[in-house]
Amino acid sequence: MTASPARPFRRGWLLASCLPVLLVLGMAASVPSVSPAPASGGTPGTAGTAGMAGMPGMAPGAAGALQSPGRGLAAEQDGYRLDTATTELPAGRPSAFRFTVAGPDGAPVTDFAVHQTKKLHFYAIRTDLTGFQHLHPDPAEDGSWTADLAALTPGSWRLYADFVPATGPHAAELVLSRTVTVPGDSTPVPLPAPADTTTVDGYTVALHAQPMAGAHQLVATISRDGRPVTDLQPYLDSYAHLSAFHEGDQALAHLHPADAVHGDHGGPTLTFQALLPEPGNWRVLLQFQTAGRLHTAELTLPVDRLG
Repeated sequence: MTASPARPFRRGWLLASCLPVLLVLGMAASVPSVSPAPASGGTPGTAGTAGMAGMPGMAPGAAGALQSPGRGLAAEQDGYRLDTATTELPAGRPSAFRFTVAGPDGAPVTDFAVHQTKKLHFYAIRTDLTGFQHLHPDPAEDGSWTADLAALTPGSWRLYADFVPATGPHAAELVLSRTVTVPGDSTPVPLPAPADTTTVDGYTVALHAQPMAGAHQLVATISRDGRPVTDLQPYLDSYAHLSAFHEGDQALAHLHPADAVHGDHGGPTLTFQALLPEPGNWRVLLQFQTAGRLHTAELTLPVDRLG
């Protein structure tokens, strides 16, 4: 099917269907533990499924295509488990969050494949989808990790570990998560209304969408002072990284644009082949880099159920 030209999205547009083409990795709240007992609420994964880089449940490869391993929220998948020593982090100051990934044998995993230029990607977001952090900790020899988080506000936070075990060329990418509490008076921040443009650090990001039965395109256009931006630098082997969190359960979807990388000459348009299978609002965070500085643009994208 030949796609029609993309145009700016509107609230009523149908941007999702039952066919999960965009990877959505959900991770359920489970009480952190360092015991070998499996966490509850695990969702079967897709180990051994060949696919595209940067997509959980898929083996490293070319970016742009997506596939869903199922609608689950879990701290355990395919025998791998996220173990932490704490269920609470302090408010108002930086904190070190320590964790391990236990393998099918119950021991900490020490061998991880490099994907998107890193051995592990770590995300943090509060229940109201504020405070997004995307970090890249380094492992210790014993398999433990320490994510150096910026100051957190009081409330419930979900923390995600995204990795590929070094078990072979077709190892699946996995995303596991647990929740922690940051004590103190918590005031939820209402999700901003849907909008097709936003501004960050002087850059204007416009998000366009193309509704289709079963699939659609997301197209981001970046400009500055009314002029197209053409000096995007590679970030994680691509010109952008897009994370999306579902309002209500914090299900995670992420992907990279399909555009080829040619030095520091990315932009102004980035094209994503995507489908967000869950209806409702998604908080979209688009990260891109210029002149060595990382920018994070935030938009709310409404998704309606087809039919």
